[in-house]
Amino acid sequence: QVRLVESGGGLVQAGGSLRLSCAASGRTASNYAMGWFRQAPGKEREFVGTIFSSGSNTYYADSVKGRFTISRDNAKNTMYLQMNSLKPEDTAVYYCAATRLWYSYRQEEYDYWGQGTQVTVSS
Repeated sequence: QVRLVESGGGLVQAGGSLRLSCAASGRTASNYAMGWFRQAPGKEREFVGTIFSSGSNTYYADSVKGRFTISRDNAKNTMYLQMNSLKPEDTAVYYCAATRLWYSYRQEEYDYWGQGTQVTVSS
């Protein structure tokens, strides 16, 4: 069992930055690949990015590539999402998730989810 708790969301102006954190509990949390997803009002939840359990590889959605960076600190059982050059269209609830697979873009392949944290980007 892995429990995930996101933090770090808030209100930021366009062009600004935020860093989200996802704290994982459970002895085997570091064995899971993890991902970030987001859901904007009235839209389906979408993939943002994913990171291998070791942290050696990351993959991103085209919409955030070059602006967002995922990292993890397995000693702290925490994953991060550094978001730079934020745009109003990045406004969404951001979720972290964990999967037993090497990595995945598909939310149905994730086994555990956090409760989400709101990010609002004003224009």
